[in-house]
Amino acid sequence: MVVTNYDALRKQARLLENEIDLKLVAFSKIGSSSSSTMGHSSNATDTAPLLGEHVFDSLSEEIAQMLDKLSSINEAMTELPTSGAAMMHTLQRHREILQGYRQEFNKISANHTMRLEREELLRGSGLSTNSPSISGLSRRDMYLKESSHINSSNTLINDQINIAIETREHLLSQRQAFKRFQTRLNDISNRFPLISSLIQRINIKKKRDALILGAVIGFCVILLIIYAFN
Repeated sequence: MVVTNYDALRKQARLLENEIDLKLVAFSKIGSSSSSTMGHSSNATDTAPLLGEHVFDSLSEEIAQMLDKLSSINEAMTELPTSGAAMMHTLQRHREILQGYRQEFNKISANHTMRLEREELLRGSGLSTNSPSISGLSRRDMYLKESSHINSSNTLINDQINIAIETREHLLSQRQAFKRFQTRLNDISNRFPLISSLIQRINIKKKRDALILGAVIGFCVILLIIYAFN
């Protein structure tokens, strides 16, 4: 009984997968053609874009229902007791096919929506009309504006790159100047060892005076503490 139910569900799943595969191919073609029709609506009737969009929406709803049905069949097969590794592999394969179909369906829908939104932006600015020349001019102006924005962005990026290069060169020049200054100091100290020796003695005396002063202050603090407690 379990094997009979499994075989029946598997047969339904295969038939439904084939139907979904064909529907997705048609869905992709309709999505592309309806978008291009809207992009050239000035050369077609006003009802053609609406008709293409209606077919796209209807097919989208139909495919969504078929995907839900295939998901239910897969869940029903999963609930049956497994009879071996081959059956588990088959169930996993059906789940992967369903996931692939869902991803393809979502991708086609998203691409179609993005194309429509882009086309609406290009057809905007209140210049849409039934005249092919005005519609073409409006699209041409939008493309020119978009190209101008891209060129402006490239110019800004180039300016920032030039500023970064100039800053880098300035830092390198400062680094070279500090190196030359350090080299001169080393040369002076090597040429005049007496000066170097005198500087070392001064530093040693400063350290010794600091130690003596610290010792005196510490002794005074101790005396004050003793005096305060007595």
